[in-house]
Amino acid sequence: MIESKLGERVFSTPDIQQRVQEVAHHISADYSGKRPLLISILRGAAYFTMDLTRHLTIPFDLDFMSLSSFKTGFKKIEIDKDVSEEMANRDVLIVEDIIDTGLTLNFLFRVMEKRFPASIAACTFLDCPERRFIEVPVKYSCFKIPDIFVVGYGLDFRGDYRNLMEVSTLFDPSGRSTQILKQMGKGGTK
Repeated sequence: MIESKLGERVFSTPDIQQRVQEVAHHISADYSGKRPLLISILRGAAYFTMDLTRHLTIPFDLDFMSLSSFKTGFKKIEIDKDVSEEMANRDVLIVEDIIDTGLTLNFLFRVMEKRFPASIAACTFLDCPERRFIEVPVKYSCFKIPDIFVVGYGLDFRGDYRNLMEVSTLFDPSGRSTQILKQMGKGGTK
């Protein structure tokens, strides 16, 4: 068993709460007069989704999806739990914890388009464009991050750290994460 411990703090609880509130404000303005269907992708996005919806000032419906992915020469994604709500002619907003490679979001967009929504958009807590294999449209993002592994606020390492209210790196003995964070003007706190 590999033990892990936390490294540098990337985003504090106040920073996260402020940014989530700002994103919720933009979503509320963009969907004014509409009732979007928010689809939270389990498990990681649950924490972000709950905080985000508390700050929305518009009516909305909420549903959940769960996906699994495996490598069989290529990444294969399957739906473990599908939504219950009808999507046809609805404005759909996919809520993710992190978008990195773009493969999962691309899969979700293709699945949703076959259900004839009025519109589909994506909202993510963290956006890591450096890791993209495929370009995907991300309409709302709380934070962009470099290619570092982070935990907290729904993001986990083997099931651990998901419940942290802030986002941190895992301890990296090479110092790579610390160097990247310093370039961002972050880090140095634990």
